[in-house]
Order: sequence, then C-alpha cells, then structure tokens
Amino acid sequence: MSENVQINSHSIVSLTLGILSIFIPFIGFILGIIGIIMSRKATKEMDKTNQTGRGLAISGLICSLVGIVMQIFIVLGFIAFFLFVRAV
Repeated sequence: MSENVQINSHSIVSLTLGILSIFIPFIGFILGIIGIIMSRKATKEMDKTNQTGRGLAISGLICSLVGIVMQIFIVLGFIAFFLFVRAV
C-alpha cells in the first residue's frame, strides 16, 4: 500500500544543469540560465500537479545562480588579466 510518488523531471534537469554550470567554464553561463528557466518551470508544474522535487528545483536554482556568478567573475578576471598584461 505504498504511494507512487513522482519526482518532477524538470527539477532533476535543473539541478543537473546547475551543477554543470559551476564546473564547466564559459559554457556554464548558458547552462546556468537554462537551469534557472527549468527550475521555475518545475516549481510551476509542482504547484499544479501532485509531484515532489521542490528541494531539487530550489537546489538547481541556487547552483545555477552560483554558476552564473562564477562565470561572470571568470570572464572579468580574464579581461582584467589581459588588460594588465597589455598595459605592462
């Protein structure tokens, strides 16, 4: 008599893309944006249906945001490095 609980697949995709956005340079920015979109889509679907996975969606959102911020810092670091090297 166990319930058949379904986990929202978009929340799993969101978490996966969020983790990949942290570890893959330059492409991680795009993966982070897609991860945020998937996280929002998952939370809206979970409000309408009886699926679980809200924690996965929130974790995916946080990882995607961290990945985007890291990618911005990496790009700014490269720009600053090359400007400094060219100035010297």
